Amino acid sequence: MTTRRRSQAERDEITVEIGYALFSASFLALVVFGAVAGPVAVWSLPPAVDKVLLVAGASLAGVLAVVRVVHVLWRFTGRQRRESFAAPGELPGRPAR
Repeated sequence: MTTRRRSQAERDEITVEIGYALFSASFLALVVFGAVAGPVAVWSLPPAVDKVLLVAGASLAGVLAVVRVVHVLWRFTGRQRRESFAAPGELPGRPAR
């Protein structure tokens, strides 16, 4: 594998992809936490159930956020590799005309 300097466009593309990964992970974590721990705010549940729902919601939200970031960035690097092996003027995944 040879190392080369990345162009400004490539660096910008990576920055945007990282931002998208973090934003979508944050949104997913918020939705999951709200779905799991939401009943605590709506109903009066026993304190033990409140605590379990809050811990479960926070844990699940954190794990899914990390999985989302890894998935988005892994997919991005795979797409970059496919594009680097494509012939000039050819879109990866599409037959040449």
